[in-house]
Amino acid sequence: MRVFYNLLIYLLQIPAMVYWLVRGLVNRSYRDRVGQRFGIGYPQLEKCIWIHAVSVGEVQAAVPLVRAIQKRFPNHHTLITTVTPTGAARVAANFGDSVTHCYIPFEMPLAVDRFFASVNPELALIMETEIWPNLYQGCGRRDIPLVLVSARISPKSVKKYRKLLPLFRETLSHGIIIAAQSEADAARFRSLGASPVRTWTTGNIQFDIELPEDLADRGREFRQRFFGERPVWVAASTHDQEEQQVLGAHRTLLERFPDLLLVLVPRHPERFATVADLIDKQGFNRVSRTEERPCDAETRVFLGDTMGEVPLFYAGCDVAFVGGSLVPIGGHNLLEPAALGLPLVSGPHVYNAQEISDLFIGLGACHIVEDGAQLAAAVAELLDDANAAREQGGRARDIVSQNRGALARLLTLLEPLIEVRQ
Repeated sequence: MRVFYNLLIYLLQIPAMVYWLVRGLVNRSYRDRVGQRFGIGYPQLEKCIWIHAVSVGEVQAAVPLVRAIQKRFPNHHTLITTVTPTGAARVAANFGDSVTHCYIPFEMPLAVDRFFASVNPELALIMETEIWPNLYQGCGRRDIPLVLVSARISPKSVKKYRKLLPLFRETLSHGIIIAAQSEADAARFRSLGASPVRTWTTGNIQFDIELPEDLADRGREFRQRFFGERPVWVAASTHDQEEQQVLGAHRTLLERFPDLLLVLVPRHPERFATVADLIDKQGFNRVSRTEERPCDAETRVFLGDTMGEVPLFYAGCDVAFVGGSLVPIGGHNLLEPAALGLPLVSGPHVYNAQEISDLFIGLGACHIVEDGAQLAAAVAELLDDANAAREQGGRARDIVSQNRGALARLLTLLEPLIEVRQ
């Protein structure tokens, strides 16, 4: 099975190279250290704790973990790998020079071997669920402890993995520790061959989210400067075909709330210009964040065309719609706006964090809508009743507070793994 897998990996390198070349022509950030994708140009490190976070969401989720590791193990260097350039940008913004960043190699055995030979990790931490057989085998062959942090696996993914069950049973047999988000996730991993004695339910470290203490104050100041006294709702981390529905909902809402302002924040920076054109073509008066000017009475949409400011936008708004959920992307992080006490609205496609979404829905802390029309109705309901909106936001904040502690449980698992190798 592994021979077949590696053959397939090498065959896929041709389309992968073409894809990266095309993306690099459109977006210069995809040219950044492209050799690392193929096993060339890694930093030379010793005594390193390696954390892999695919993109922006996983990097943000890893922030409290990285801070805790840096504090508890100051003699170890921290390496963070990502897949996407946007993830790399978030690493730089969050940690600066206190960590080393590189891109994770493609799954080619030679590239994987060169990666390990260069960075020499003593411990590997994979955020959420990234199952890469060659990387995992590389850890096993080198006796590098590997922990899946806040690991989750959906029922749909289990069905896919079962088609290659021998390969994944072997992949999960290299002494891997599963720190699962929920008991349901832990059971799914065990069904794929994970060791029962190495599979734990620690919870989701995303609930240990760290927001700057002054964020709420800065959000109020930002709102006063750029939005004035108008009611404001935010649609964050949106995707193609989702902005159209959001703008349609906003048009409907303006009939009832003529001074309402929408803060629209696309998920991917390469789409900022496209979304700006969409807003203009739909006839909305727009101000972009990069213009650094306040909205006037005619402005209907504020475009968040910067990276790393979504928490600030949340802190300056009354209602939050979390994107990637009206289209089948799987939904994005509800916890940032929840921690700020915002009333939440989401689409139905929330399978990337189904347990979290179910928790919020079950406790009345999030509206689920099917389309733009329902989105408009939900936002209108929250804008109409400030007390109800405040109560819903309070429930969301309480959920975050009551589910903290996963980070402490995870560190309890990690400490003996690091101490053994010192």
